[in-house]
Amino acid sequence: MGDPVISVRGLTKSYGDHEAVRGISFAVDQGEVVAVLGPNGAGKTTTIEILEGFREPSGGTAEVLGFDPMTGGTPMRERIGIVLQSCGFDPYLSVNEVLSMHAGYYPHPRDVDEVIQLVGLGEKARNRVKQLSGGQQRRLDVALGLIGDPDLLFLDEPTTGFDPAARRQSWELIGNLRSLGKTVLLTTHYMDEAQHLADRVIILSRGEIVADGSPESIVGRSTALVEISFEVPSGCEVTDLPIPVDEVRNGAVKVRSQEPTAALATLTAWALDHGGELVGLSVSRPSLEDVYLELVGEAVLPVDERTPGAADGVAEQSSRPAEQ
Repeated sequence: MGDPVISVRGLTKSYGDHEAVRGISFAVDQGEVVAVLGPNGAGKTTTIEILEGFREPSGGTAEVLGFDPMTGGTPMRERIGIVLQSCGFDPYLSVNEVLSMHAGYYPHPRDVDEVIQLVGLGEKARNRVKQLSGGQQRRLDVALGLIGDPDLLFLDEPTTGFDPAARRQSWELIGNLRSLGKTVLLTTHYMDEAQHLADRVIILSRGEIVADGSPESIVGRSTALVEISFEVPSGCEVTDLPIPVDEVRNGAVKVRSQEPTAALATLTAWALDHGGELVGLSVSRPSLEDVYLELVGEAVLPVDERTPGAADGVAEQSSRPAEQ
């Protein structure tokens, strides 16, 4: 495997006495889709802005495609794409015109028609921006990030404000980027989105990395109990069950266990012996959201403790250019 696309070692960023980023280290390899998660004030936007070259770190090192982001200049920017939460377009230009104009900024852009098809705007190529729906404009945001044929794409909250159908369509689009061999670093507040899209998840809390691994490995480290639920068979009482019950509601019981296989074996054997079915039987393992909440706890800073560079809100995002 070659050198990582992103390499971060002991990265810090302070604003006065406040440490927004506290000595974090991680790497992102070619072709990976990595999601950075964390509550407001965790330091994720500060970290991303350092990698994009919009903020200078206080300490440590960051490399993007072999460049120092602060000095990489045009050679680095020609190889990255940035998709912010909202980009500014001339509402009277067509989709084709917007992309053709931006393609001229790069030495080796992707074909405009190809990018339009890739993001699912083929039928809207001649439509003016003002005629596009919110979801279609978001696809145009992504198209702008792709038009320069970047090796690395930064996606900031790619589906914020989308309805469920639009979110799923965007997930498919991001999946297409993986098939193109692109490296993607995204931020999101949606745990299901991170679990569906990301090869790796990095969770930040109070400026530190509290978890880094595949969604499956992070979920596997949870101390939360597996929950088994079912309806009590007809003719039986809760007290007849062979294992302790944690909750009873409307005839359904819930059993929580750190050994779900053994608990299920005991329950199913008992049900077979009593000639009944465990109607509504389900097994729920901790989700990424469960583990996320377990890890970050009460990590969200009060508003009056946040600094302009420490929060992931509007004040910080406004420092970034609307367009690449």
